[in-house]
Amino acid sequence: MEAHPHGGQVAVTSDVAPDAGNRLEDLVETAHRIRRAIESVIEGKAEVVRLTLTVLLAEGHLLIEDVPGVGKTMLAKALARSIDCPVRRVQFTPDLLPSDITGVSAYNQQTREFEFKPGPVFANIVVGDEINRASPKTQSALLECMEEHQVTVDGVTYELESPFMVIATQNPIEMEGTYPLPEAQRDRFTAKIAMGYPEPTAELEMLDVHGAAQPLGKLEPVATTAEVRALIRAVRAVYVSQAVKKYAVDMVTATRRSPDLRLGASPRATLHLVRGARAHAALSGRDYVIPDDLQELAVPVLAHRLLPSLEAQGQRRQPEQVVAELVRRVPVPDTN
Repeated sequence: MEAHPHGGQVAVTSDVAPDAGNRLEDLVETAHRIRRAIESVIEGKAEVVRLTLTVLLAEGHLLIEDVPGVGKTMLAKALARSIDCPVRRVQFTPDLLPSDITGVSAYNQQTREFEFKPGPVFANIVVGDEINRASPKTQSALLECMEEHQVTVDGVTYELESPFMVIATQNPIEMEGTYPLPEAQRDRFTAKIAMGYPEPTAELEMLDVHGAAQPLGKLEPVATTAEVRALIRAVRAVYVSQAVKKYAVDMVTATRRSPDLRLGASPRATLHLVRGARAHAALSGRDYVIPDDLQELAVPVLAHRLLPSLEAQGQRRQPEQVVAELVRRVPVPDTN
């Protein structure tokens, strides 16, 4: 055992190599390259881009919800093009079938055997555009691959390569032709963000940049798949003290006890919150997690999993507001 720079004792394991500091510096530098590449396409959304990178390095999946035309698909494509890895895009429509996503076994007349034809989910980054325009049955085709990084077709299981990230966009459910995502599907997304309308200055700059050309077409990869895998391994080694872990559990437990919520966050949410906090700390140049990391991620990681009570709905209180209030009430641990 040895003292950790942020206090407490931490065992030295094979997961934390002697050059962890160098790996962390490499992570920050590579992440900055990816961020700058995305921001060359997405104007004035620095926090949104940072959260997207956080989810990628936390080995999670991202749900982007907002009205049409604010750049949801553009953000997903910009991240995909910034990394030199296989990317597939699926346009979700009412007639889309589960096999259109996972793949299908087709009979080969020459070999007289069934051959598996992989679907678009067999890529490092899968962009699901307008996911809630497909039926719940088709949406559920993503459940296994998002949680277990594998696909089972006709009793045969196929592994998905790392990194694997689903970036799904959806329109607000009150819009025409949408199906609400089932709770089990929402729970598999590490975080949900809203793009929001750009600031007037950013929108004016967008007219200058996008008016004459499409910058997405000029975007070149700034990181390789191997580099992203290395970054993910470095994030796994970020230290989380017992006090910070308990703080995460206390946050999630508070959602289950809140009278404003009829469905609290799941244990999977706790896991996603801690994984996200590791990535958030690493992107800040730290090899340890502090309570601030959890506080920053609490709303995007927890709110989309929650169902408000009838009373909260009557008062028009959104889950995001409830989570923000709970974060202010849960005691912050002393990590010194």
